[in-house]
Amino acid sequence: MSRLSLYDRVAEETASVVIRRYSTSFGLASRLLAAPVRRHVENIYALVRIADEVVDGGAAEAGLDPVHTARVLNDLERDTEAALAEGYSANLVIHAFARTARQTGFGSELTAPFFESMRADLSETEHDDESFERYVYGSAEVVGLMCLRAFLEGVELSEQEDARLVHGARRLGAAFQKVNFLRDLSDDFETLGRSYFPGVRVDSFTEADKGRLLDDIDADLRVSAAVIPSLPSTSRRAVALAQGLFTELSVRLRATPASQLVRSRVRVPNPVKLRIAAGAAVGRTPRVPS
Repeated sequence: MSRLSLYDRVAEETASVVIRRYSTSFGLASRLLAAPVRRHVENIYALVRIADEVVDGGAAEAGLDPVHTARVLNDLERDTEAALAEGYSANLVIHAFARTARQTGFGSELTAPFFESMRADLSETEHDDESFERYVYGSAEVVGLMCLRAFLEGVELSEQEDARLVHGARRLGAAFQKVNFLRDLSDDFETLGRSYFPGVRVDSFTEADKGRLLDDIDADLRVSAAVIPSLPSTSRRAVALAQGLFTELSVRLRATPASQLVRSRVRVPNPVKLRIAAGAAVGRTPRVPS
C-alpha cells in the first residue's frame, strides 16, 4: 500500500468516528447505506460537524474569544478550499471531505454558502425572513445536496429527474434544520443567545407559533418523502430512516405543549428508533401526517 493510500484510509476512518460519536440518529441511518456511499456521507458529516462545533461553543470553551473563533473558522474554510483544488490536506477530516467532493462532483458552490452560514452564527443572534432562508440553505440544504451527489455517483439521470431529487434533498435538509431549531429553542436562546425563527421569542412562545412552524416542517417532509422511492437502492433505505426519525420528532413536537417545549428537548426513544429502522430496512417510506 502506498503512503497516500494509507493516508486516505486513515482520513476516512477518522471521519467515521465523528458521526458515531456525535449523532446516534445519523450514525444509525448511515449503516443502511452501501459501503462506498456510507464512506462519502461520513466524510461530509465530519467536516460539517467540526465547523458546527467551532461556532457552537467548542472554541469558546477552549478559551477563544469571538475574533479568534472567527479566525479558526476562516482557516478551516481556507484549508478546505485548498484541499478541494489540490486533493490533499494535512488535516485528516478535511482530506477525507475533499476526496469525497472531488470524486462526487461538488465544490465551493456548496461549501461557500455553508461556511457563510457558520459565520452568521458568530455575529447574528436573530433572523428576518431573508436571512433565515439564507441561513437554512447554507447550514442544511447544501449538506443535503452534498449527500445527494454522493448518492448519485455514477448514476445517469434526466435533467428533470435530477432537478426533482435536488428539490427533495433541499427540503429534507431544511426540515432537519428546522426540527433541530424547534427542539433546541431553549438551549439556543439561553446558552448561545440565538433565536433562529423570525418573529418567534422563547419567552412568549405559543401553541400558535408551534403549530405554524410544524406546518412548515411537515410541508418540507412531505416533499422529501415523495422523492425517496426515486433514490438509488444504495441510499434509499438510509434516507427513509432519517426521514422517519425526523417525522417522528415532528409528531412528538406537535404533541408537546409549547410551554414544555421551551424547557426540555424532545427526543425519540431508542426502541422507537429501532422500530423505524426496521421499517426502513424493508423499504417502508414514512408517511407524514397531514
